[in-house]
Amino acid sequence: MNLIDTHCHLTFEPLADDVPAVLKRSRQAGVTVWITVGTSLADSRKAVELAGRHENLYASVGIHPHDAKDAEGPALAELKELARNDRVVAIGETGLDFHYNFSKQPDQKRVFADHLNIAREMELPVIIHSRNAFDETLEILDRRGNGLKGVVFHCFSGSADQARQLLDRGYYVSFTGVVTFKNARTAREAARTVPADRLMVETDCPYMSPEPVRGQKPNEPSLMLHTARFLAELKGLSADEFARQSTQAAIRFFNLPLEAEV
Repeated sequence: MNLIDTHCHLTFEPLADDVPAVLKRSRQAGVTVWITVGTSLADSRKAVELAGRHENLYASVGIHPHDAKDAEGPALAELKELARNDRVVAIGETGLDFHYNFSKQPDQKRVFADHLNIAREMELPVIIHSRNAFDETLEILDRRGNGLKGVVFHCFSGSADQARQLLDRGYYVSFTGVVTFKNARTAREAARTVPADRLMVETDCPYMSPEPVRGQKPNEPSLMLHTARFLAELKGLSADEFARQSTQAAIRFFNLPLEAEV
């Protein structure tokens, strides 16, 4: 299979210590294109710089809802400037996290809306983080999401009904190794609901290694092969056909250049 890891954090330790080796192992496993996702202004700078040094590595820039309290005007202005780089293919991750509430909810909502405005202006799709805030996230997208190039809910672990609500809005849904966990029945039912051409696969590494290597730390893009094989079987597709459809979905969503066609 040839696959795209649509959401990884190659700027995070310990992966950042030896990115060339991480990418070499990934290519050997058949995961040959990567989106490294920014979670703060400093991390987004690192993501853009790293993407500029490696073929078929792209970046997304954003300020995670955990850090929304620090995202004032100057930070958002710099984020928009970073988004002008030709290696940047999305805005995010952005959204709402009402599980930890490291930033106050009004701050999270304000910064989420600001990200949507930047994405619309820069004509880039948006990577959504939503935890314990599904209805609130949709409410903001319904009010402020007109004209967006695309929306993907990353690391999806919601219900099949929630997945259908996203599909009805034209959104994409992305699954991590969590879908392979024995107790992830709800996520598996959601994955069955999502057509392969609207489904993407990610690691969210260095976190959440899939079965049967769940105990391996850190997670890395090479291990996404296990998640892809699991999803292919779950959806009754051959591994190659699932890879083809999910890869083309990612190329289409992120508007990746021809060099990324795998």
